[in-house]
Amino acid sequence: MDQHLSGLALAASLELGHETVQLYSGATHDGVAIAELAPSAMIFIPSRDGRSHCPEEWSDFADVATGIEVLLETVLRVDAAP
Repeated sequence: MDQHLSGLALAASLELGHETVQLYSGATHDGVAIAELAPSAMIFIPSRDGRSHCPEEWSDFADVATGIEVLLETVLRVDAAP
């Protein structure tokens, strides 16, 4: 993942007042393919019991909204960058 883009997302989350943890995922997701074309970063939100990519996966709407808020602020920061 692109360090600069990841840093913008981290800064956006912190400045919005959200509890933030940098997570290094071993999963490749689609980010690996995208990273070959353009800078890439991921914003994770909590899932109940840490379950992901399975039928039991569930994230509360408030966490989804927080992820959207961080994504929007990150996009705005990328757009404003020289």
